[in-house]
Amino acid sequence: MSSPTRRRELGRGERILPGVWRLRLPLPWPGIPHCNAWAVAAGDGFVLFDCGLHEPGSLAQLERAMAQVDLRLEHVRLLVCTHAHADHYGQAASIIDASGCELWMHPDHAHMRAAIDNPDEVRARRFEVALQSGVPPAPLREWSASARAPGSGIARLVEPDRELVGGLVVDTDRGPWTVVETPGHAPSHVCLHQPDRRLLISGDHLLGRVSLYFDFGWTPDPVGEFLASLDRVQALGARLCLAGHARTFTDVDAHLDANRALVGERLERVAAAASSHGPITPYDVVPLLHGQELSQLTMSWWLQETLCYLRHLEAVGALRREEGETERWVVV
Repeated sequence: MSSPTRRRELGRGERILPGVWRLRLPLPWPGIPHCNAWAVAAGDGFVLFDCGLHEPGSLAQLERAMAQVDLRLEHVRLLVCTHAHADHYGQAASIIDASGCELWMHPDHAHMRAAIDNPDEVRARRFEVALQSGVPPAPLREWSASARAPGSGIARLVEPDRELVGGLVVDTDRGPWTVVETPGHAPSHVCLHQPDRRLLISGDHLLGRVSLYFDFGWTPDPVGEFLASLDRVQALGARLCLAGHARTFTDVDAHLDANRALVGERLERVAAAASSHGPITPYDVVPLLHGQELSQLTMSWWLQETLCYLRHLEAVGALRREEGETERWVVV
């Protein structure tokens, strides 16, 4: 007997602080049932930080969440995206169409543009990288064919009206929010800090639980960038975090330390795999890192993560890549 299909969540809104609302928006992905957008009062409307995935009915879910806290889509005065992943940027075009607001986002969003402009090229490149990483051709073809989605999760490409770079200030009735560049999870990632109240809008840099993901292939060392971003955020002294996929939490330093510790642990496992089994392919590293073989569900996530650890260990001089039709890694 098959297990019942998980019922999709509905959009929900709740007040977190005076003038700050959490808009919880449903997602279709296993293990990631929702994401958060954050509305902050600003004049006769509000600033919206992040906006959810675009799919059939998604805008209605956003409006449903807004209505529960007496907000309206046409009162969005500015849309700020913490990074250019579909679940944080996907509905940008629809919101701009409805409200006439500006979009502010970091300029390093080529990873998003490529997914919209050249999806077939992006899929072909991922297939090539997987083959070079040692993934067997037969299951790879099966996984790639079944993983093709009907859309990108993005309504349409919208370029930012203003580049969201470090030091830029977003004004709201809750005070100014300063942009802190935090690449690693994505090249385009930023956090926003409200220093007077020690609030942090963290996007996917910090989540309620430690869950690591890195965009592979867009920068030389995403893991190194992520670790540097953790240090940058720790220096802010934030005490309440408004995250991209969780309830608010106050133990910000503990979350920073937990992320740093997990990255360190996984780097040690990858280095140990190369030391004990090298020359080793990235594909063969994955089960030694995660305790399970790659599957259709985990291929894109775990393989990218593993490749980023290998690149970081190469950057710090611990491992060396042996070029060939299939890349293999050895201890220096």
